[in-house]
Amino acid sequence: MELLCVIMAQDNLLTQHGRNISMEINKNQEGSKLSIALVGRLDTVTSPQLQEVLDSSLNGITELVFDFAKLDYISSAGLRVLLATNKKMAKAGKMIIRNVNDVVQEVFDMTGFADILNIE
Repeated sequence: MELLCVIMAQDNLLTQHGRNISMEINKNQEGSKLSIALVGRLDTVTSPQLQEVLDSSLNGITELVFDFAKLDYISSAGLRVLLATNKKMAKAGKMIIRNVNDVVQEVFDMTGFADILNIE
């Protein structure tokens, strides 16, 4: 059974200094594989929404795949969510992050997360 869900982290697109500060979460589940594509910014404002989605979605999941092709920015709050999720998925299966842009990859490299996370 396939589940497709789009969740907006904020009811309205928020802007700050002309930039979009909201995040869209696109979730697709096929059996025990869950794919999540993030669009926008994963930061202090939006990371609680991602955590909520993950908390309600990971039961029975053995493969979690994040698609960061349209993720513009990640903060330490977003890194914390990824680290906690990576620890949880290490017990249940695996977590993969794909399509990381240069800006987000630089954050992963500078923080040492590139050595912890499975980035393809």
